[in-house]
Amino acid sequence: MSDNTPDSSVRERAPRRMRTDARRNIESLLEAAKTVFSTAGVDAPAKEITDLAGVGVGTLYRHFPQRSDLIKAVIEREIDACADAAPALAAAHEPGVALAKWLDRFTAFVATKRGFAAALHSGDPAYDGLPGYLMQKLGPALESLLEAATASREVQAQISAQDLLYAVAKLCAPMPNEEPDYGRRMVALLVEGLRSGSSPH
Repeated sequence: MSDNTPDSSVRERAPRRMRTDARRNIESLLEAAKTVFSTAGVDAPAKEITDLAGVGVGTLYRHFPQRSDLIKAVIEREIDACADAAPALAAAHEPGVALAKWLDRFTAFVATKRGFAAALHSGDPAYDGLPGYLMQKLGPALESLLEAATASREVQAQISAQDLLYAVAKLCAPMPNEEPDYGRRMVALLVEGLRSGSSPH
């Protein structure tokens, strides 16, 4: 029994360590890909991504066999982070401020997503589920903030979460001869409009 116990213990622990290492590698690759894509585009060499992540090219292709797999995972990770920010902001700020800060974060996400436009509009079916994933994750996150701000009378109750997401996306559309911060300023005006028509406490 004593001879088998250590081996059994090692066998139980080893898979857990491998899963932890794999998760760490995936997170490093996604963070590196986000950085590289934002500066060099989605067609950047794989080695540029793996060098920044500190892993081998084989590790990249083991987790993301196709470039579309990596692009999709990067976008989903950013959507998840945006959704996760909602409860944190709600806990740290008054409802109206939390809503404004979350919309500013979503605006930054939309601006970053423009770098993926060519890939997302390529017709690759790998990206077909992303719009639904975005609404599934961000719709409830924004709805909770919007409801709290409405209940506190800090914003008007005349817009749905879905309409607000669409409005921000439209306002962030690239405009000729405008500075990169144009979309963020337009969204700030939208938020100010929502708040200016609210009733006093």
